[in-house]
Amino acid sequence: MKYLIVGLGNVGGDYEGTRHNIGFNVVDHLAEEAGVSFELDSQAYVSRIKFKGRQLILIKPTTYMNLSGKAVRYWMTKENVTLDRVLVLLDDLNLPLGKIRMRAKGSDGGHNGLKNIQELLGRTDYPRLRIGIGNEFSKGRQVNYVLGEWTDEERKLIPELMKRSADAVKQFCSIGLSRAMNTVNTSEQD
Repeated sequence: MKYLIVGLGNVGGDYEGTRHNIGFNVVDHLAEEAGVSFELDSQAYVSRIKFKGRQLILIKPTTYMNLSGKAVRYWMTKENVTLDRVLVLLDDLNLPLGKIRMRAKGSDGGHNGLKNIQELLGRTDYPRLRIGIGNEFSKGRQVNYVLGEWTDEERKLIPELMKRSADAVKQFCSIGLSRAMNTVNTSEQD
């Protein structure tokens, strides 16, 4: 059974360590845990891991955030992965740093990566894991915040956030979306 795990972000040194690349960071974490690396392929860096008899195809699109849908559509077709076995990992300004939420569908919420995926797939009912990056910015400074690097204080929270996000991906692939949402979203309650 194949799953396509899509970490959203932007390629290039200018974007490493930024809040917007947290999707890339989670798939990097999964690959590191499995002792595998990414290779450049068509429209994405790709790595493959096995988990509980399932193949997880991890991708980091090279199309840049605003054209993420191109890579998602390409890899779904190439690997013959159905939409219910795709999980998109992304940064979310509407969640406090450290919170995660798994959803079966939803709007793009102003996120350009989701917007392009929605446009190219023609639907909004695809699973996603929204990873909170907070919204500690003043009016008109959203882009600078999202494309900015983590503060030293925020950086301390990242290892635990990576672990919980990676665990959420594994749950999605092993127990299914509905049960994973119950576990992930319930464990996130304050």
